[in-house]
Amino acid sequence: MRRLFFLFSFLCLMASEAVAQQFEVLSITGSVEVGGEGEPKHELMLREKLTPSSFLNVPFKAKIELLDEKKRVMYTIKTPGYATLGSMVANKQNSVLRLTEQYLSYLKTRLKGKGELTSRKYSDPATVTREVVVKRNDYEEEFNAFRQQAQAEYDAFRQQAIREYADFVRKAWQEFGAQPPRPIPVIEEVPPVVMSEDSVKPIKAVRIAIEKMVLKLPKIDRQPIPITPIQEQKVDLADYVDFMFYGTPLRVRFTSAGLFSLSEPTPDAVADVFGRLAGQELNNTIRDCLELRIRYQLGDWAYLQMLDSLSQNCLTSKNEATLLMAYLFQQSGYKMRLGLQTDTLCLLYSSNHHVYGKPYFYIDHDDYYVYKYNSRKMSICEAAFPKEQPLSLFITEQPMLAENSSEERTLRSVRYDDMSFTSVVNKNLIDFYSSYPTSMVDGNFLTRWGMYANTPLDATISSTLLPALHEKLQGLSNLQAVERLLNWVQTAFKYELDDVVWGDDRAFFAEETLYYPYCDCEDRSILLSHLVRDLLGLKVVLVYYPGHLATAVCFGEDDVVGDYIDLNGKKYVVCDPTYIGARVGQTMTNMDNQIAKVLLLE
Repeated sequence: MRRLFFLFSFLCLMASEAVAQQFEVLSITGSVEVGGEGEPKHELMLREKLTPSSFLNVPFKAKIELLDEKKRVMYTIKTPGYATLGSMVANKQNSVLRLTEQYLSYLKTRLKGKGELTSRKYSDPATVTREVVVKRNDYEEEFNAFRQQAQAEYDAFRQQAIREYADFVRKAWQEFGAQPPRPIPVIEEVPPVVMSEDSVKPIKAVRIAIEKMVLKLPKIDRQPIPITPIQEQKVDLADYVDFMFYGTPLRVRFTSAGLFSLSEPTPDAVADVFGRLAGQELNNTIRDCLELRIRYQLGDWAYLQMLDSLSQNCLTSKNEATLLMAYLFQQSGYKMRLGLQTDTLCLLYSSNHHVYGKPYFYIDHDDYYVYKYNSRKMSICEAAFPKEQPLSLFITEQPMLAENSSEERTLRSVRYDDMSFTSVVNKNLIDFYSSYPTSMVDGNFLTRWGMYANTPLDATISSTLLPALHEKLQGLSNLQAVERLLNWVQTAFKYELDDVVWGDDRAFFAEETLYYPYCDCEDRSILLSHLVRDLLGLKVVLVYYPGHLATAVCFGEDDVVGDYIDLNGKKYVVCDPTYIGARVGQTMTNMDNQIAKVLLLE
């Protein structure tokens, strides 16, 4: 009965949230009908309020625009068909525009002011007569006039911001010396320990209390967006630029009007180019870039690299390509500065991550890193652009890169004969990961491993290796399944120190562990954490001892015996992928659980 009550309460809550979410109709092209199954249908009107459960009949060539004020999102529904609004919003063939608070406030003010589009009714709900009768065509004319005026005003606002930025560029250059690179923390790695089957002792339940040393990654902000919506510019014939991004062919619109020359990168010359780009010539280019960011699931670092590849294909001069990349990066909403070292123009990106191994410049309380260079001293333009945001190195979605399969690699467990699998990874993704700057957040080096462990697995692994693993775990208890995964990671991979292989400490994403011939404790722990979470749905934490990284798994209500960590009343049992042959619940020799630190994973 209690379960039924909670289920009923949950359904009521979901229903109330669905009702609470409303979409306001901003524009209609063509004749669109609204009405659910068994309900009378009527022609959709401007300013009408809809919910995700509203049924719409959108004919061919019809289009509607809706506003969700709560989420600050504007939707364009253009796919013909008869379905609920919720499913149409989720259809990727339709488009979505995330609004800034400034633009949303402006839009709401205009709609509720002189440009109000709805007809007014008496406040008495019993009456059906209208105080003012306004025809639908009058609404459309008024709204179209509003859209044109709003677009002109916002184009002027953005152009003015770019021109003011260009004026500041002429005089905002100053000599800066770089701060020394942050070295990767030196960790005296503990070599793996092999447990002899003959020396296995009975596993006991030993609680480890380390609640005061629990870390969690910070909340991930959404990606930057332009200061104002970048509107489509109509052209008679579009010109395109084709380029490659980690083996993936991409295309954007780029007209000859966007070309410029930079004979020498002086402040005045750079300012002149920005002043010229204040027009609308590159609007379609920026829109296409942002669309590629969404379509190919490009994080901030991938997006910056994509702009670099594009710019090099548009302009042959390195300085001109850098300036184009900087402009596109800035107009996409990112915080950047321009630097000049001798005759070379550089882009500096701001990030809240502390990047290892790269000198950085401390400007206006922010860290800036030189893209592609390791300059120690340069002249930097301090000019800022409104609403700019720093670059994030979190990867919340895998970039959708073209498939370039690696050679097959057989990985076999020593203890379980049936745990033998063939692994294939996308080499384009491996190349991308090789460019990824290793970093930490909040000044704690443990967060680096958390970023790697929380990065979703690539589609190649999810569609090949994971199903094969899942098949072998069918019908097993969670403990039996984790035992097999643990031994597979312990024995199928060859251990080697990073210093020997790479000359420095280097953590792996899970795909890199499956690709490269050697790995160490942190790489194995990151991989195991993925497998347990993705295959079994169990919670996992990373456990750091001085010089060593392991994992601990929460088995929920299952009574699993062994060394465990008590976190907020939940029991996380130690699982060490570098303690070769050890079972669930056994801590590696000479590891002191009392001084361990824990990093929570998603």
